[in-house]
Amino acid sequence: MKFSCERALLLDAINTASRAVPSKTSVPALEGLLIHAEGDLTISGFDTSTGIRTKVSAEVTEAGEIVLGARLFGDIVRRMPDDVITFVSDAKNTVKLFCGDAHFDIAGISADSYPELPEVEDTYSVSIPQDVLRSMIAQTIFSVSTNDARPVHTGSLFEVNDQGLTVVAVDGFRLALRREKIERMEGGAFTFIAPGSALSEVEKICNDIDELVTIILGNRHILFEIGETQLICRRIEGDFLDYKSAIPRNNPISLIIDTKAMIESLDRVSVIINEKVKSPVRCIFKDDKVLLSAKTGSGEAKDTCVVAGSGGDLEIGFNNRYLSEALRFAPAQSVKMELNTGISPCVIVPTEGEENFIYMVLPILLRERQ
Repeated sequence: MKFSCERALLLDAINTASRAVPSKTSVPALEGLLIHAEGDLTISGFDTSTGIRTKVSAEVTEAGEIVLGARLFGDIVRRMPDDVITFVSDAKNTVKLFCGDAHFDIAGISADSYPELPEVEDTYSVSIPQDVLRSMIAQTIFSVSTNDARPVHTGSLFEVNDQGLTVVAVDGFRLALRREKIERMEGGAFTFIAPGSALSEVEKICNDIDELVTIILGNRHILFEIGETQLICRRIEGDFLDYKSAIPRNNPISLIIDTKAMIESLDRVSVIINEKVKSPVRCIFKDDKVLLSAKTGSGEAKDTCVVAGSGGDLEIGFNNRYLSEALRFAPAQSVKMELNTGISPCVIVPTEGEENFIYMVLPILLRERQ
């Protein structure tokens, strides 16, 4: 195999594919990248659950394929001069790399030992701009569960229909939902659950551009086509939370909150809270303001945030991080906070227009003041 490629292009492809290379594995080949040259150059990484392959423009003079250790290959290319790199491999899987005055000889592995990435049947698909999908994932993935006791909630639910794409994540303490219109849909309405770990990589691969991402649903796998890069991951099977029934909407208290002001107040009273010294933030919603406080062995903090509306002196406790993240990721400068009782969930929605986001945070039972 022999090809020549611009260093910057090759390094970018290596970095992208390496996202799917496992840090530890019992299969030595999986610690490497599959390099396939035929017409174009394709570089693939695979951890048996998630695979990433990306095409890069190269001058291929001799077709072939080989596996190279991802870390070593990446480190070599990263340190090469910013010029064209020439790659040559022989029948003994020895690789020579040339760039300027730099020259490396390294050992590769036969491509025969590398598992094939799954094929995904093109039955259902949906297309959406990269920047939109990127923001939808970023604004929901923080609510994906990390508890393997409920594997179905370690991923996000994707619902595709004529109304658009809905992404939902839950972890037992909070819920995040985002909706957006779609460019096109093939095969009719469909749903699936995508692993949070794979979605995190999709978010990183997507750019802040309006070029389309195509999501293809197969029988067991999901394919994300992002420009010249493909990410393939396993579907999570199981019954996801019936989120429509779980979100209470007939809430008697409705307040308009400036997200930045509320986040700043939460941050101030949270100074005395940490992983070792945990305590809920106590919120008392009054007329046009909310009183926030927290008390731990380190001390006590209080603050007041101006809101619009009457809270009827409702007293409720929240995990400071859960409430702060819901406000921080809400794509709006102000939101409507819906409340009912001190033991009912808090629902955060847009102040007006279509409900393209919904966040729900469960309260923490407060102890009586001492």
